[in-house]
Amino acid sequence: MKEGFRQPMAGLHTYSGLLVGWVLFLVFAGGTASYFRDEITLWMKPELHTTRPVLPPQAEMAGRAAALLQQRAPASQRWFITLPTDREPGIRTSWARPPEAAASQAGGARRNRFENVVLDAHTGQPLAKARETRGGDFLYRLHYDLHYMPALWARWIVGFCAMFMLVAIFSGIVTHKRIFKDFFTFRPKKGQRSWLDAHNVVAVLGLPYHLMITYTGLVTLMFMYMPWGQQAAYKEDQKTFQAEIFPASGPRDPKPAGVRAELTPLQPLMAQASAHWGGAPVGRITVNNPNDAAATVILARQEGRDISSSHPSMVFDGVSGKLLSTAGETQAAAAQTRGLLYGLHIGRFADPLMRALFFLSGLSGCAMVATGLLLWAVKERQKYAKAVAQGGRAGWASRLVDGLNIGAIAGVPIAIATYFWANRLLPVGMAGRPDMEIQSFFVAWGMATVAGLAWPARRMWQVQLGIGGLLFAGIPLLNALTTATHLGVTLPQGLWRVAGFDLVCLALGLALLSAGAWLGRRKPATARRVAAPVRTTAAEAMP
Repeated sequence: MKEGFRQPMAGLHTYSGLLVGWVLFLVFAGGTASYFRDEITLWMKPELHTTRPVLPPQAEMAGRAAALLQQRAPASQRWFITLPTDREPGIRTSWARPPEAAASQAGGARRNRFENVVLDAHTGQPLAKARETRGGDFLYRLHYDLHYMPALWARWIVGFCAMFMLVAIFSGIVTHKRIFKDFFTFRPKKGQRSWLDAHNVVAVLGLPYHLMITYTGLVTLMFMYMPWGQQAAYKEDQKTFQAEIFPASGPRDPKPAGVRAELTPLQPLMAQASAHWGGAPVGRITVNNPNDAAATVILARQEGRDISSSHPSMVFDGVSGKLLSTAGETQAAAAQTRGLLYGLHIGRFADPLMRALFFLSGLSGCAMVATGLLLWAVKERQKYAKAVAQGGRAGWASRLVDGLNIGAIAGVPIAIATYFWANRLLPVGMAGRPDMEIQSFFVAWGMATVAGLAWPARRMWQVQLGIGGLLFAGIPLLNALTTATHLGVTLPQGLWRVAGFDLVCLALGLALLSAGAWLGRRKPATARRVAAPVRTTAAEAMP
């Protein structure tokens, strides 16, 4: 009975992972990099490498940001000010364009409704000298928005893949009845058995993380995937729903009064909020309807105080400075649960060591997906081994999977490394520079995938792993040639965020080069050995 149940679970595990494995590898790669997206952005802005993390008082920085917004966007309906942290040394400011200006660009798409400027924390002046780049935010958004398609479609696709991922995880647990015993067993040079051992090791090693990150990823967008409970409980009353589920965000679309009024100073409001939170700093300031009689100021507590992504906030009258309400300090159980799960997913609460552990767990997720895809290819290759030895060809499905495996597993690292190289090689002042960096990512990935589909052979694996390894391993040298903050400077001065990026890239490059070299040491299978697929090694089973 048990064997009868495990058998269909094995097929479910295989094909639920195979059908979405290539997208999942991209999602895991982008999401893993996102744990250090602030550090990636800093590395991609070398003009800021010498910026010291010693920051002025928050009140001074907020005052400087408000003064700039008064100059740049006095008629905007909403201002946002994100105050610096040790990981982000600049003051991020953004503001909503007037409705007519937003509608004139891309049909009023939401992504084009805001303008952004990063300010120097000490002077309050725009950091014009820093090159324009999307930095780590591109990789962060890529892992759920997929960039070149409508955001709604992309999130449905990623959610669909995440659901299949959950199915693959649970069916894999059922299928491998000795999964924990096999975790301590690795049998090299055993063909399909070796790939299964490798798959078990990386899957079990990060199993709690894989379950957590997949499930919480679905929770972040659960109201889009499953809106029926919300619709049944709230009907058309979306404002009440938003207020109860996201209490710290304040009113969504407050209406202006149309009467001009001077905005109250932000410094006293920040002091009151910080005292109310027991000395915790303010992280984000939202000003609705600035310079209007109906203005409101929302102060949200800085992230990193706890795991939950639901942070307390206080709402003030924007003219009189009177406290209107507090939110997020006591929440319903459902809102607390969602905030906790979402906070676990994004990991903003984590200190450097915890982020490093999350990063390693994410890499194990990439390895789990990759070994699963390769395991299927090895099994299929063994079916066609005898025909290939006699001069025939493998089936088209096997060749397609082999080519897509090369494009995903070896091509994505090439694309990410190319993105970093483009950041240094493109002219600093060129128009549309962030878009060109992103285009270089997709051009490199597209070329790698086309090459893999055209020649899905073991030699192509060697070539692409070697290219990816050289690109990643060469990033510290590239940084040394294009900036004054190379490892010889950053290590002695303790600029660990810049040095850490270089060292991690070097380690990834060496790992890819080692994988390519390992493949190069394996000799092609002879016809006699291919005739006995049980003895076929993992490398020989590759196309």
